[in-house]
Amino acid sequence: MEIKSAIREYEVLLKDDTEFVKSLFGHENTEYVVDKNVYELYTPLFECVPKERLLLIEATEEKKTIDTALEICERISELSAKRNAVLVSVGGGIIQDITGFVANIMYRGIKWIFVSTTLLAACDSCIGSKTSLNYKGFKNLLGTFYPPEQIYIAPVFFKTLSERDYKSGLGEVVKFNIMSGQKGLENIENNIEKLLSRDENTIKEFVESSLEFKKRFIEIDEFDKGERIKLNFAHTFGHAIEVVSRYEIPHGTAVAIGMIIADDISYKRGYVNSDVKVRSERKLLEIIDIDIDLLEAPESQYMAAIKKDKKQTDDSLTAVLIVSYGEVGELKVVHDVTQDEIFASLEYFKQLYKVGKK
Repeated sequence: MEIKSAIREYEVLLKDDTEFVKSLFGHENTEYVVDKNVYELYTPLFECVPKERLLLIEATEEKKTIDTALEICERISELSAKRNAVLVSVGGGIIQDITGFVANIMYRGIKWIFVSTTLLAACDSCIGSKTSLNYKGFKNLLGTFYPPEQIYIAPVFFKTLSERDYKSGLGEVVKFNIMSGQKGLENIENNIEKLLSRDENTIKEFVESSLEFKKRFIEIDEFDKGERIKLNFAHTFGHAIEVVSRYEIPHGTAVAIGMIIADDISYKRGYVNSDVKVRSERKLLEIIDIDIDLLEAPESQYMAAIKKDKKQTDDSLTAVLIVSYGEVGELKVVHDVTQDEIFASLEYFKQLYKVGKK
């Protein structure tokens, strides 16, 4: 798959096994950054990487900071190469965010190759050029736009994901399908069991269709000035849930909860009917598995996180909502969401989840 970008065109390559990874290693003037957990699971793949050029990072939100980025910059500065230095990173979205940020700011841009090992990154964040770092406890406040030159995806990596991380990835898969309209919702209804059982062919199909769906938005609006903002459906609420749970609820799961909140607001405003709302909720509840107590926080904490969200442009509350639903789902950026709406729908989710998990 070729992705057009104002920065450069880049490609996504789907692979059937992990052996291709070895071909990325052993080159001169290259720094390798690998998710520590991936390294421990697939150690033989990395045997030919010079130890002095290999940095292992724990892929946690607490590590997604400027300090970690600067540590990698320091290591790259030790290479004899400058603008022709290469950065190869292996991991999920957190590793992608950190290394993409580094690749952009180091010498005003160096070559970057990314190997996605999580479903969340493979179906969503790996394309689109965004890099983001957390700052002072808030999500993604620092960032740039800088795509890898090549992205590799091997669904076989997903077999070793924890259930928590795998279901987090499904949150974005389900999001794209619900956004797309009735056919997408039906597609999820017909395939959720295969997705939950990690059927490789089904996963591959949904990864490709998710990337194709996102590609249409990012090629129109790469720098998030208009159309692409609609891809942030449910993220205003999802990011706040991540923050108040101290990231115990992972991104894709928080987005799935955010979708139920967003759809409840849309339903109460008369934008969508009960059939769409209930059908979406049923599928979303199948991929949400959380400690509900993690959502217990003062309203002030939620509002602080929402107001720090980069989609907010002033004191009004901005969110992306579905405003009509047919063959195509119509989404709109609205600027008049109220606190009462948010917390009523959050409470609705809590009760729905408690009943659904009995």
